[in-house]
Amino acid sequence: MTGGGSSIPEVQNLLAALVASKPGGKIAELGTAFGAGARAIADALPPDATFVTVESDPARYTEACAALAETRAEVVNACWEDVLPGRGPFDLVFFDGGTRERPLELPISLLAPGGILIKDDLTPGRPIEGDPVREAFFQDQRLVAVELLTTAATAAIVAVRRP
Repeated sequence: MTGGGSSIPEVQNLLAALVASKPGGKIAELGTAFGAGARAIADALPPDATFVTVESDPARYTEACAALAETRAEVVNACWEDVLPGRGPFDLVFFDGGTRERPLELPISLLAPGGILIKDDLTPGRPIEGDPVREAFFQDQRLVAVELLTTAATAAIVAVRRP
């Protein structure tokens, strides 16, 4: 929906609200892009929380580092699949990168019990069947999920890992 760009303001507000509910939590973002979503997370970060955001594209990583320079965000230039599994589990994961036809098992497995997983950039109102993202979020028995309108033309899924 954002064409590989930045998170929209509505999603940034959603992130800030959810991050504020995780004092002392471990937070991760999969796909920093230019750092707009990461900035919303970093600005709402409770004092005892940690935040790591991972971007694989070197040019986007450089831009994100500049955008997040005065925050507590740790910005990593790598494939998130390579660095985050050993650093979890996480209390909140913003799955901001594309799925690139990859299974969604790994992002779900990064969550601690009670952890929140957010996926944005969705077109609202599509059926679950046949949509790999919706199938993963709504059919995985480890999660309870809801799709939220972020604007009239965009949606996000918020899921919580069952204890």
